[in-house]
Amino acid sequence: MGELEQLYVKEAFDTNWVAPLGPNVTQFELALEQYIQNNVHVAALSSGTGAIHLALELLGVSRGDEVLCQSFTFSASANPILYLGAIPVFVDSEQDTWNISPQLLEEAIKDRLAAGKKPKAIIAVHLYGMPYKIDEIREISNKYDIPVVEDSAEALGSTYEGIKCSSFGDIGILSFNGNKIITTSGGGALVTRKEEIKNKAVFLATQARDDAPHYQHSHVGYNYRMSNVLAGIGRGQMEVLDDRVAARRANFEFYRTKLGDITEIEFLNEPAGYFCNRWLTCILTSSFAFREKLRLALIDENIESRPLWKPMHLQPVFKKYPSITDGTSEDLFERGLCLPSGSNLSKEDLERIVALILNTVL
Repeated sequence: MGELEQLYVKEAFDTNWVAPLGPNVTQFELALEQYIQNNVHVAALSSGTGAIHLALELLGVSRGDEVLCQSFTFSASANPILYLGAIPVFVDSEQDTWNISPQLLEEAIKDRLAAGKKPKAIIAVHLYGMPYKIDEIREISNKYDIPVVEDSAEALGSTYEGIKCSSFGDIGILSFNGNKIITTSGGGALVTRKEEIKNKAVFLATQARDDAPHYQHSHVGYNYRMSNVLAGIGRGQMEVLDDRVAARRANFEFYRTKLGDITEIEFLNEPAGYFCNRWLTCILTSSFAFREKLRLALIDENIESRPLWKPMHLQPVFKKYPSITDGTSEDLFERGLCLPSGSNLSKEDLERIVALILNTVL
């Protein structure tokens, strides 16, 4: 947090705008639209999860429908499918970006079509800030006429061919949870190139109140709008977003420079045309045993690291649902580790972490 965030929050209190609407909400949405560009419209919401929920509903997903979802992700990507009574079909990853595999995605679509069930949407995730294979996924989406929900919760500031993530899908989503590149404490956004989609999202997010002098509701709505206070934090954070991305990328480069020659450790490189915000610096180790050796050595010194996301098709709550997998995400989960990656890490912090890893390896 910096001084600008406090200024905008104070403004919300001074003007008594603390409800889930107001000048900060409007200006935060405008700042995001100007940052993302690509003619997008943004609706600021209470969470990225809520944004996915609304995106699926706006795309017509309802009870009994099937939604294709990247398996290697956080559970918030998949939970909204169940909110709507729909059925997730999980798809494994590829090695280049760790994101949804175009080959397995098309295989999953063919499998579901053969079973007489055309999926209603595809949820593709820019995992750890690394863009998924955008051209290939869009080609498949167009071929089978299945819209894409672009989960950019971890990818604000990432680009593909110079275009900001969250603007590639039919609907994009962002998260401003406390652990993201920028935060509003809790919050998210829905991103679309169609103004009518934004307007529908805002309508549903404000309890779907009809245009009437009294409270009248013809649709089921949700309490998903962002408050003016939290949007004030977001406005201040937007002004340092580029600095935060630069800090995360500097963390990654420091780790790669110091640890890149260790044969037991691999880093995920950016393919041509990709720019990753490096939300988290992740490494792939030579084995589960070696990953655990590193993780436990770090935690013994009060340094937190975490395994990569456990794939959704392995999660107890999702194990009964269909999946198309080839073992890629399971291997990444077994061998991968997220290193400390905060934007405010000092050089002394980074040197301490690297020294401990080198001592453990050598």
